[in-house]
Amino acid sequence: MAENNQKAIKVEKREKGATVHPDYHFIKVVMTNGTDFTTRSTMGKAGDTLNLDIDPNTHPAWTGGQQQLLDRGGRLSRFNNRFGGMFAAKKD
Repeated sequence: MAENNQKAIKVEKREKGATVHPDYHFIKVVMTNGTDFTTRSTMGKAGDTLNLDIDPNTHPAWTGGQQQLLDRGGRLSRFNNRFGGMFAAKKD
């Protein structure tokens, strides 16, 4: 019974305290190529600048850059031998 009262007191204190929402303000984001845009964020304080090291304009994960599969222990070649024709386009 005493535990329930303590939990109720903690919840009551939490509800009466300051707002739990973070400060949401405008910041400037600078891409790797130098272009910039303004967005809203909880990072830093109003007017701060976020300089990106990796962004969607240059990173291969977003641009579809050339990626190579490494064949470790023949796994890739075994897969290709077993399932190589499975996903090939069908000819009419």
